Amino acid sequence: MFIQILVLAVIAAVVLYQLYATLGRRVGRQPEDAPVGVQPGKTAVPTAEPVVAARLEGVAALRARQPDFDPGRFLNGARGAYEMIVKAFATGDRETLKPLLADDVMANFEAAIVAREAEGRTETVEFMTPPRVDLEDVAVDGDNARAVVRILAEVRARSTSAEGDAVDDRRTAELWTFERNLKSSNPNWALVHVAAAEA
Repeated sequence: MFIQILVLAVIAAVVLYQLYATLGRRVGRQPEDAPVGVQPGKTAVPTAEPVVAARLEGVAALRARQPDFDPGRFLNGARGAYEMIVKAFATGDRETLKPLLADDVMANFEAAIVAREAEGRTETVEFMTPPRVDLEDVAVDGDNARAVVRILAEVRARSTSAEGDAVDDRRTAELWTFERNLKSSNPNWALVHVAAAEA
């Protein structure tokens, strides 16, 4: 009996120590911490992780050419463009897609839309929650600016075909690359590449 009590006491002590070790530590970035390279009181690039030096350098290089570039405003615009493009692609709205996509991306989208139309299938998409957008990378190459945005979304796709109606709820994780010519009078960024990403 005494041995059992002793064993239980040891187990309890180990459990309590593990709880203390876990709960007693500060986990993640604390409010008083500032991201690397950002002074307190300055605006940090809005991402879900600490801003790495390379990304800061990219933003600085872009601001040197476009002083009014604001990462937060850019990400809001990227979210809006993402929602618009996804919905337009689902409905086959070429007029909306064309000014938002680079020529080769538009060609790929067009081929997919034509194939879907040939099958007699229609589709609509709705977002179950606002997509999450994070700035993955920024770079300036000559007069060309590039920004890569990681996008996480939960969508509900409804399709209608000869076989009937279907509803598909899915989560997507993608990297969307936007580009614009810094000498152009057009302030809009065009989507030039889409790749799968880890969620």
